[in-house]
Amino acid sequence: MPQEDPGGEAKPGKRAANRGSKAVSRRQARAGWAFVAPFTLAFILVFLIPIGVAIKQSFTRKVPVGGGAFGGGGTVDSFVGFENYAYVITNDSFWSGIGRVVLYALFQIPVMIIMALVLALLIDSLVIKRVAIFRLGNFLPYAIPGIVAAMVWLYLYTPEISPLVKGLADIGINADFMSPSMMLLSMANMTTWTYTGYNMLIFLAALQAIPKDLYEAARLDGATGWQVTWYVKIPMVSSAALLAVLLSIIGTIQLFNEPTVMQTVNSWMGMDYTPMTMAYNTMMGSITPSGDGPASAISIVMALIAGSLAAVYALAQRKVSR
Repeated sequence: MPQEDPGGEAKPGKRAANRGSKAVSRRQARAGWAFVAPFTLAFILVFLIPIGVAIKQSFTRKVPVGGGAFGGGGTVDSFVGFENYAYVITNDSFWSGIGRVVLYALFQIPVMIIMALVLALLIDSLVIKRVAIFRLGNFLPYAIPGIVAAMVWLYLYTPEISPLVKGLADIGINADFMSPSMMLLSMANMTTWTYTGYNMLIFLAALQAIPKDLYEAARLDGATGWQVTWYVKIPMVSSAALLAVLLSIIGTIQLFNEPTVMQTVNSWMGMDYTPMTMAYNTMMGSITPSGDGPASAISIVMALIAGSLAAVYALAQRKVSR
């Protein structure tokens, strides 16, 4: 076997082995970076750069230039500092929209998460015989584009043409799904129908990752099927529930498809029913001040609020789990 000489230096064979090991490590590192490079490039191009551009634009506002007494001219982006942010923070319409989406989230997210968990537990319990059909049937609404789904529900909510409204009227129930008092519930139904199957798959993946030994140990201790579900399965999917709720909070702040489609036949909703519709209509010039600058400021404030709500929930969930 290789031995070190009295001076403590390694023999040539050991030095060559060390060099070979370092060369292998460098090749593996280069291979790793080569695999990561496409994602890193795409992440920079479609995520980091747009965020940087939005932050830059949020400090500008379009102002007219030239034209003289008889009009003409154009507009240029002028630096206005924090003026756009002051406009957003002091805008009552913005905070009214935030209040609507928070109220929307308080009852829509729990209902959707509970339904998704129940569906996942049904599949995992083998009570459902044709699992593939059941799973596909619940996931299929998520595969329908959001605007298309919203238009389908708009048809079902419109009293003049809706078979649903007419059917309810035949049994003595006069439902107005597009009244101001029902609008949030109607949109919550649309979102729940779309995303329950998606969250069901998150819970199902977490359930199928639970070691089967835990089930066997619980049954040996005399636990019933209900007790296994309540004391083993549900606690083990808490991390999946956290992920599903965090994604739902972020998605709720960005609520756009449903109010945009519903506003086409309900003008009382206005252009700023939710923060996302306010940002879009500001960018398109339907709300003054308009342009990329104020719209970017609205979007960034929305992102900060969504991140804060998600962080508060994550911290609260962590304290409860301890």
